[in-house]
Amino acid sequence: MIEDGKIIRVGLIGYGYAGKTFHAPLIQSIPGLKLTLVGSSKRDTVLADLPGVSVSSDMEEIATHPDVDLVVIASPNESHFPLAAAALRGGKHVVVDKPFTVRLVDARSLVDLAEEQGRLLSVFHNRRWDSEVLAAKAVVESGVLGEISHFETHIDRFRPQVRQRWREQTGPGAGLWFDLGPHLIDQAVQLFGLPQTINANFAVLRKGGETDDWAHVQLNYKSLRVILHVSLLASGGVPRSVLHGTLGSWAKFEGDVQEKQLVAGMLPASSGFGVDPNPGILYEGATGKQTKIPAPAVNQADYYLGIREALWGRQPNPVSPSQASAVMSILETSFESGVRGQVLSLHFTHKECAAFAASPY
Repeated sequence: MIEDGKIIRVGLIGYGYAGKTFHAPLIQSIPGLKLTLVGSSKRDTVLADLPGVSVSSDMEEIATHPDVDLVVIASPNESHFPLAAAALRGGKHVVVDKPFTVRLVDARSLVDLAEEQGRLLSVFHNRRWDSEVLAAKAVVESGVLGEISHFETHIDRFRPQVRQRWREQTGPGAGLWFDLGPHLIDQAVQLFGLPQTINANFAVLRKGGETDDWAHVQLNYKSLRVILHVSLLASGGVPRSVLHGTLGSWAKFEGDVQEKQLVAGMLPASSGFGVDPNPGILYEGATGKQTKIPAPAVNQADYYLGIREALWGRQPNPVSPSQASAVMSILETSFESGVRGQVLSLHFTHKECAAFAASPY
């Protein structure tokens, strides 16, 4: 890895929404990480936001630059695989924004390549550090609901107008489920382990839409059903997350606040960052009595803190490549299920199975 305490030089590829909103401020908030190079065609924007960094429009140059230890890839989805492969072959450690890749075979080949090269490879599943995600995790682990039978989680937005951007145009890795599905799948498998089967339904519901803007995906466990839902035509009315169990239920309305805070220019070290004012609600099974449970304070910068600690040899990779390729396996099979209109079995490699504890569900 990297000598304990030595500055880790970071090259960021891509300064669109993800690079500007998430990666750059989170990286800069962690002592020991130094953002030195940015790959972008928006030179003036980058320099206005990040004075002192070097900017290049040649993405491959960033991926293999001698002054970079860690390459962070936040470019369009189709570029993830070739850039990550080039960086790993160049001896770099790599963080890839979700989705890991466009094709499962490419994700699994990167897992093997990172192992061959002896380099850290991680995927930016930043929602593991969101308030409703960690709130749901705490409720499950507390046992207050008994045995969990149903988990449902939504990322719904109200964007009725189709926008001219690559995510909403026909092409590899485009569409709402490719964008948000990895978040929801990762949350499910972190809570409950790997499912047995999957069935999925996708639709284009907005006039003029070219890619899916609605998805309803069900993960099937032996004694548990998990519903994952995304939509661009929902302005509210349903909880973000719901748990049902043998002793009661829990629901969390309103989502994590960190994205809005980062968009507004609030920094991860600022007072109040990650503080969610909306509690979860515990419903007692027999009486329906409601008890508010405050949302935990959270900070997505903890992902990059974990990356620093892993590179310094102090702790494991916060999101291992095999965990991320398992998410890709579920994502790819969900699309196949939607096309075929069938419940499909899920198949994982030994590495992917080993990355998760056996599910009690």
